[in-house]
Amino acid sequence: MANIKSQIKRNRTNEIARVRNKAAKSEVKTRIKTAVTAAQADSDTALEDLRTAVKRLDKAAARGIIHKNQASNRKSRLVRRINAITGPAPAASAPVDTVEDDDSDS
Repeated sequence: MANIKSQIKRNRTNEIARVRNKAAKSEVKTRIKTAVTAAQADSDTALEDLRTAVKRLDKAAARGIIHKNQASNRKSRLVRRINAITGPAPAASAPVDTVEDDDSDS
């Protein structure tokens, strides 16, 4: 146990942060597991669960709970894993109502 007053206070704040970070990491793991399970079950909510998992990873990285590169790696791995289960999502097609600029005004 620390004898220095500032270290005693620091230990308290460290404990609060540890508990908060632990909860956030646990939620990230839960969301990833839910997304994979939904994809395996061919659920209607699979895409929404994937979005939620990615959102939680981004939030954890923004708050410094995990490193931004670690979040990026986990997102990449998750999307590859879900694509292997369900097949790749169709690519977004070009908009239908595109108007090309013509120089001829006649």
